[in-house]
Amino acid sequence: MSAGPVPGFAPHPRSWGFAGLLASLAMLGPFAVDMYLPAFPAIGVELDASPISLQQTLSVYMFAYAFMMLWHGALSDALGRRPIVLGNLAVFALGTLGCAIAGNIQSLWLFRVLQGLSAGAGLVVTRAIIRDRFSGPEAQRMMSQVTMVFGLGPALAPIVGGALLNLLGWRSIFWAMFAWTIGMLVLCFRVLPETLPAAQRHALHPRVLWRNYRAVLGQPKFALLALVPALNFCAFFLYIAAAPAFLVGLLGVSTWGFAWLFVPMISGIMIGAYLSGRLAGRLSPKRTIRAGYAVLGVAVVANLLISSFAPPFVALNVLPILIYTIGSGLIMPTVTLLLLDLFPTMRGMTASLQGFVQFALGGVVAGSFAPLLARSLPSLAWGMAGFTAASVTLWLVYQRRARATLKGWSP
Repeated sequence: MSAGPVPGFAPHPRSWGFAGLLASLAMLGPFAVDMYLPAFPAIGVELDASPISLQQTLSVYMFAYAFMMLWHGALSDALGRRPIVLGNLAVFALGTLGCAIAGNIQSLWLFRVLQGLSAGAGLVVTRAIIRDRFSGPEAQRMMSQVTMVFGLGPALAPIVGGALLNLLGWRSIFWAMFAWTIGMLVLCFRVLPETLPAAQRHALHPRVLWRNYRAVLGQPKFALLALVPALNFCAFFLYIAAAPAFLVGLLGVSTWGFAWLFVPMISGIMIGAYLSGRLAGRLSPKRTIRAGYAVLGVAVVANLLISSFAPPFVALNVLPILIYTIGSGLIMPTVTLLLLDLFPTMRGMTASLQGFVQFALGGVVAGSFAPLLARSLPSLAWGMAGFTAASVTLWLVYQRRARATLKGWSP
């Protein structure tokens, strides 16, 4: 299916200001993960919680995030983009306030669920907004701009979180997050445009929703394209979920030093997104994704060799992760646009379901794979290799299914 901007709105020129606004909305989800990871030991001491209980504060957040991903897009397709963003910012602020004043681990679980239920709206709706307003190479360039700006947040989040932890205590992390959310709520109320005209909206009737969900989920190409970037995400999210064990336990980094992982990781995503934007209109989607997988392959092999044969050394062990995220940043914008173009009249729902797949898998990684594989550097490297192999396999299957119907994909 071909697709362009939503009828009723003229295409708008790209700008870094608009990209920054959309990226700031998408940052809430990663901020709620990356900022508080350095505080795990401190939270455990104050709330008398075991390491497994602390890990569950991440898992319940991820599962709530993934579940609500099923609905953010459908609601924005029915009610418009702007109301969904504003409503979820308000709920996220409430959940963050609860985390800041939580008196026990059970309360922290509860308010982390509330954060998770609302944090994903920014990511889902921003993708739909981009596709509402832009088409073709311009959409890919805008998606890349948003990804580049978005990358600044997760890179800074663990640094800011570590500093707040050591200077003011772990609760200050959530107070800072609360202040940021209130600021975003005010800014979006004033300047965020509505990009979906009323004539293009879908009814919220259960039969209509069921029909639309069935149409998306019943399309084999959707499942393949949604899983490709999700598995790449899991390959490096494994290191985020295991960051306390990976950095502090295996590499001997202090709680001030989480930037050793997050700055290279997010820098890689930004570099990959920049390259994706530069290649838009110059290379076919197939060639861009092929180049991304070549970079992933180099990273996986290097990670296995370094983890298995070199003595632990922070810069050396993080280098393959940097390379990996460059490849993932190359692949993600292109695959996301291919996915959204499968259903041009249901982009919000499609983005929702893509997010659900990605973050449901992320929840599984955080709750099971990360604690299991974080026992050694080689086991983490093999986990990355396994997720990547699965992603490559599904991309090859997608290509074989799409070859007969897609045009303009000759290498």
